[in-house]
Amino acid sequence: MDEVDIAQDLQDAQLRRALMAQSYALPRGESASECEDCDAPIPENRRQAMPGCRLCIACQETLERRQRGHR
Repeated sequence: MDEVDIAQDLQDAQLRRALMAQSYALPRGESASECEDCDAPIPENRRQAMPGCRLCIACQETLERRQRGHR
């Protein structure tokens, strides 16, 4: 095994750990029928696509922008 193979194995292991950590951060359980921030109804399609969601799309996008440091 050469240096390139070792580097690739390390990179693959880091990617697997990052993906695993993200999967645990996803919401789970029953979705809310109304947004916890603005009280707007959360569409059934969103609740089915994202189990455990608590925010409408607009509020979720706002939250994600804030978390990335964009206001």
